[in-house]
Amino acid sequence: AGPSGASGRQPVAAKEEIAVAIATRKDITSLPATIEWLRSEGLLLETDVEVDPDLEICAIQKALDGSLPMLFNRVKGYPHARVVTNLFANYDVIDRMFGWNGPQDRTRRLAYALNHPIPPVVIPQDEAPCQEEVITDDLEVNKYIVAIRHTAQESEFTIGSGNSVVVGEYFHGGSHIGYKRMSFRWGNVGTFQAAPGSHMWQVMTEHYHDEKPIPLTVCFGLPPACTLVAGAGFDYVILPRGCDELGVAGAVQGSPIRLVKARTVDAYAVADCEYVLEGYLHPRDRRYETAEAERAGVQGKLPFHPEWAGYMGKAYKAPTFHVTAITMRRRSARPLIYPLGVHTADDNNIDTTVREAAIFELCERL
Repeated sequence: AGPSGASGRQPVAAKEEIAVAIATRKDITSLPATIEWLRSEGLLLETDVEVDPDLEICAIQKALDGSLPMLFNRVKGYPHARVVTNLFANYDVIDRMFGWNGPQDRTRRLAYALNHPIPPVVIPQDEAPCQEEVITDDLEVNKYIVAIRHTAQESEFTIGSGNSVVVGEYFHGGSHIGYKRMSFRWGNVGTFQAAPGSHMWQVMTEHYHDEKPIPLTVCFGLPPACTLVAGAGFDYVILPRGCDELGVAGAVQGSPIRLVKARTVDAYAVADCEYVLEGYLHPRDRRYETAEAERAGVQGKLPFHPEWAGYMGKAYKAPTFHVTAITMRRRSARPLIYPLGVHTADDNNIDTTVREAAIFELCERL
């Protein structure tokens, strides 16, 4: 007989250890669950003092660059929302979140996830947290999604933390998730800026002359693994068009990402996110990102959203996204927005961590 005895039963002490492990196992399959885990571990800075999305959020985030994640429970102009920043600002927190043991282990395990995706699963609409509320009549996007301003040089606010989600035929049978900066100057219509060469740029280019616009969703307040993988742009030898980026996110968190069919377009959203914009991307309906640039009639000259790589922080003409529905968790739950100020440790770590793993994987193939 083994140490558990002839019956195979485990000793009481072992049972107790397993029970404790199960009770304390972290849940990072949604942003609210992740916040609860951070709070329980003493890894969360939290305040009930009202914060202003105009300059203050980014200023505080930058002042505490590299510190613990921060939760703002009161946001000026958005009584229904909470804001979390610096979620990825500290590598010690990131490693604890995903169960990694330092830089080398992080890179190797991410590289493994890139090649061993766990495919997403689709759940019924009545089970999706992101569709607890469905709005189709009042689609003034800036009323619901927290827009921020980084610097006084910018003439308008921007929404930069939205992740476009494309699943199926428009992505050659795979799944895409990636950041887009948007400016909703026209109520339910906003500019939709995709970096040249990115997966979303490839989708737009392929369907530029289609008679019909491109159906997709833009998701906010995603599970952390989705947020991390969304920053993996331009790794296209390892993550080519048609790959399963949401499957990679599932491998990172250790369980499938849950998807749900959108209510008003033929597309899918991440079921466990906080907010979703459903709608159609019109590649040929190009508009200026700011009124200032439109009045001047120039592109690439006037400041707008100091984009992460440092060379697109100006206002351009961009394709437009036409919103057909806004869905979210119940407002009584105070759904979270992750605004992601750029040129911060938070932003840098998202934009480099998966890329490092992709470069490592590419070197391993040589």
